[in-house]
Amino acid sequence: QVQLAESGGGLVQAGGSLRLSCAFSGRTFSNYALGWFRQAPGKERELVATVNWSGSSTYYADSVKGRFTISRDNDKNTVYLQMNSLKAEDTAVYYCAAGDEVTTPDDFDSWGQGTQVTVSS
Repeated sequence: QVQLAESGGGLVQAGGSLRLSCAFSGRTFSNYALGWFRQAPGKERELVATVNWSGSSTYYADSVKGRFTISRDNDKNTVYLQMNSLKAEDTAVYYCAAGDEVTTPDDFDSWGQGTQVTVSS
């Protein structure tokens, strides 16, 4: 079974940057699409970004487009989320997710435990 472990969250000032990492294990990494989701207090979980198995195709939510970059290293079995120009509204728990046949966000079926990102204004 797939196991995902996020790291890299923390407290940062508005305008700053953070890079989240997610280590994947248990299955063949390159067979899986990866995604980052987030959930702020009192809000529903939302999709932030996805990357396909090869890294050739990415998707971003409008709220992060131009500020966040998702990438993957198939040699290190790791997916990253580079977050720049952070805003207070980016404050949330960020989750890494994986799926082997992903056509919609609901197809991600393996989840990490989450990492807290707090942006102070």
